Amino acid sequence: MLYRILKPLAILLFKLFFRIEVRGKEKIPKEGGFILASNHLSFLDPVVLGLASPRRLYFLARDNLFTNKLFSFFIKKLGAVPLKRGKPDISAMRAALKIIKNNYPLVIFPQGTRGQLMETKPGVGFLFKRTHVSIITARIYGTDKALPKGARMVRFKKIKVFFDRVNNLEENDDYQKISLKVLEKIKI
Repeated sequence: MLYRILKPLAILLFKLFFRIEVRGKEKIPKEGGFILASNHLSFLDPVVLGLASPRRLYFLARDNLFTNKLFSFFIKKLGAVPLKRGKPDISAMRAALKIIKNNYPLVIFPQGTRGQLMETKPGVGFLFKRTHVSIITARIYGTDKALPKGARMVRFKKIKVFFDRVNNLEENDDYQKISLKVLEKIKI
């Protein structure tokens, strides 16, 4: 309910203030679960992806975002699932698999941390091997200018999102190789 109320308002604001441009929406499956792997430049990225996607998205989000009870309640209502960073998180992977198997899209940021695109985690490969759903990529531009790391105020800069499909995966690819192929598609 909260998602359906906030999304139209946020779309209006982002079109007005950030001139958001979205390409490749037709690449997003109209039904069924899939993995949406995106670069990660700013705290705005989850909001931008939620606005750019024609489908409701669910997110793996770092666990320290859930320490404030009010904010935790809010982001859980919007589809966030806590993920412990720095070590394998079995409960988060189970929750992620359940989301995908229940035919919902799951967003994952393969590099793990804003701005660190050179290091990838094998999570997207693990999820793909377990579910065999489509992997859609999102390349986001401009959120690092609109809300840079460490900034206190948002700047009204143009934001672009480009969706695409990952089509070069092979049966014998391991988790890390899959994640690296995905990383290549989201580099900017």
